[in-house]
Amino acid sequence: MQLQIDRVETPIGEVAVVASSKALVALDFVNCSARMDHLIASRFGAVELQTVSDPAGFSARVRAYFSGTLDALEDVPVKTGGTPFQREVWRALRSVPVGETTSYGEIAASLDRASAARAVGAANAANLIALAIPCHRVIGSDGSLTGYAGGVERKRWLLRHEKDL
Repeated sequence: MQLQIDRVETPIGEVAVVASSKALVALDFVNCSARMDHLIASRFGAVELQTVSDPAGFSARVRAYFSGTLDALEDVPVKTGGTPFQREVWRALRSVPVGETTSYGEIAASLDRASAARAVGAANAANLIALAIPCHRVIGSDGSLTGYAGGVERKRWLLRHEKDL
């Protein structure tokens, strides 16, 4: 499988934008590239990454998000791979509005699986398309900023970014 990759500087670090000709496949911080490479390979098998500028216009949308157009990534087509349950969780994450947060338990309840909060957390942790599938909007039931693959400080920055604009 051949995919395109670009890198975008953001206020909180460089991100890699990985896309097919039609969909965003990965969006992650460059310092998490080992994790990203592993998840891409586990979902899509062997891939060849071709460096291009702004694949399918997705890099421009990432820049727009960081410049204050907070809905720039909401309707981006995504190709997630993953299990049926993971895809269900990721669809639910895409419904969390900009500027709002939810908890693992609330996501589980919305999927009619109230006891699956930990499984929702595991699916959230396996999200390969940060920002477009806004896993940073999931917090602990007590309001705490729980884990984030890009780091809790980035999560805090993203939540402030979405509320301040």
